Amino acid sequence: MLMSDNGFEDVKILNNFYQTSSFFPMPVVLVSTVAESGQTNLGPYSLCFPYRIAGEQTQAMKLITRSNSNTAINIQRTGICAINFIEDDKKYLENCVVLGFPGETTEEKMMNSIFTLIPSTRLNGEMNPNIKYPEIVKEAFQIYECKVDSNHPIEVDEDTGECHMVLRIEKIILKKKWKQALIEGKGFPRVPVDYGFRNNAYFWFSKHSKPYKVPIPESKAVDISSIKFAVERIDPEIIWTDEACEKIVKVPRVFLSQVIRGVNDKAREKGITEITADFMDEVRDKRSDEKGK
Repeated sequence: MLMSDNGFEDVKILNNFYQTSSFFPMPVVLVSTVAESGQTNLGPYSLCFPYRIAGEQTQAMKLITRSNSNTAINIQRTGICAINFIEDDKKYLENCVVLGFPGETTEEKMMNSIFTLIPSTRLNGEMNPNIKYPEIVKEAFQIYECKVDSNHPIEVDEDTGECHMVLRIEKIILKKKWKQALIEGKGFPRVPVDYGFRNNAYFWFSKHSKPYKVPIPESKAVDISSIKFAVERIDPEIIWTDEACEKIVKVPRVFLSQVIRGVNDKAREKGITEITADFMDEVRDKRSDEKGK
């Protein structure tokens, strides 16, 4: 073992390194799929992360499973699933450990589920009425309803038994309380953190603590003259007031042109040729159309 005088030591990198050779925080989700019998199957997962985060209707998640798991088999057959996010409740997490035990059929597994299944919101006419969508978890605070991204075929590694899939997000639904918190920027659900299966005996989780905010330092701000120069260079036909320019002084310089172009595009949509502080507030509030509903 390599020793050093800086306090760090090498650790042997083992399979499942995220839980055997390190401390890596992960989410806890229940992936619901449709078994061949038509019954909804719930599989708990933590190797589930954002994959594509921007673009027009291209947002997606990356899910890693065992290739012979009920979840992997069902998704490969149907191409659809739902990712259910549950809150930090010990009885929920204990049941996730039970539901995650490999080797059981859907029928055997779901006999031990404590979660309440309700119909998919994709049954409201927006999606294909001929598809049997998996049910969703009533106790979840947030759900991503997904389908396999056709641009990214499911990958199965025969050597490791891993199955990698990219899941395009079709819908995101939240409980009313948490939708309001998201829109107003106030409050967070109690999201559990999973550290995985350790010591061949236990799964380890940590409780959610209250999030805190850290402001962007003033030293990182871009001066007004630089913003005005960028605005004029990008599109001299659209005028920005000084007050509007002040609204983006804390945008990192590498993103400045992208932000200006985005605001200009919104202005053109509305037939506006002068960007004011009020218009900037409207553009920056991505959910202004949802407020008051």
